[in-house]
Amino acid sequence: MIMAKPDLARRSSIEELMDNEPSSFDDYRACLDNLARVNRLTLAYRPTLAFLDRLAAAGRLARPTPIAIVDVGCGAGDMLRHVEAWAKRRKIAVDLTGVDANPRAARVAAGAARPGEAIRWITADVFAYRHPGAIDIVVSSLFTHHLDDAALVRFVGWMEANAGLGWFVNDLHRHTLSYVGFRTWARLARWHRFVQHDGPVSIARAFRYADWRRMLAAASIPDGAARVAWYMPFRLCVERVRQP
Repeated sequence: MIMAKPDLARRSSIEELMDNEPSSFDDYRACLDNLARVNRLTLAYRPTLAFLDRLAAAGRLARPTPIAIVDVGCGAGDMLRHVEAWAKRRKIAVDLTGVDANPRAARVAAGAARPGEAIRWITADVFAYRHPGAIDIVVSSLFTHHLDDAALVRFVGWMEANAGLGWFVNDLHRHTLSYVGFRTWARLARWHRFVQHDGPVSIARAFRYADWRRMLAAASIPDGAARVAWYMPFRLCVERVRQP
C-alpha cells in the first residue's frame, strides 16, 4: 500500500508490485509501454545522452572499433534505442547490449525492435553476467532504486570493475514534491495500475545526495571520482569517467 504521508527522510523498503506480483505477459508489456511513455514525457533519456555527449566532446569515443555499452535493467529497451539513434546521428560505432533479470523484458524489447536495429537483449542477473568482450560504458536508468543498500554498493563495485571508460546511473531524486506530483498525475492519467502504485514507491525508494555519497564511499570509489548531479525533473544521476 502506498504511504499516504511518506517519511522521505530515508529510503523506503516498500516493495514494488512490478517486482513481486504475478502478472500475464500482456499485463507486463502494457506496464512497460506506460513506463516508456512516462520516460518520454519526463525527458528521462536526456541525462544519459548528455553523459555520452560529454564523452564524445572529450574525444573519448573516437576510435575505429565500436564502443561497447551495456544497459543494466534495460526493461523494454527504450533507453538503448535512444542511445542507438544518438550514435547514428554522430556516426559513432557502438555495440549495444541490454541486460535484465526478468526474462519477459528481453521478449518485450525484442518484440519492439525497429528495422535495422542491432541491439542484443540478454536475460541475466547482472552479477552473473559475462560480456563477450570488454565493456566500455555501463548505463542504467531507473534501476538502482530497486536495490537495497547492500546490493547497490555491490552494483557500483561491479560497474567500477567492468566499465573501462566509465559508467552512468540515471535515477530519481527522493522528494516530497515529486512523490505527490507523480502520484496525482498517474491517477489522473489513468496509467497502468503498476505504474500508479510503483511510481510513488520508486520515488520513496530513491536517493538524495547524502545517500549517494554514502554508497560511493562504501563501494570504495575515490572521493571526487564520481559526480552526483541533479537533472530536471527530479532526476539524481551519478557519473563516473575514468581518466585516460
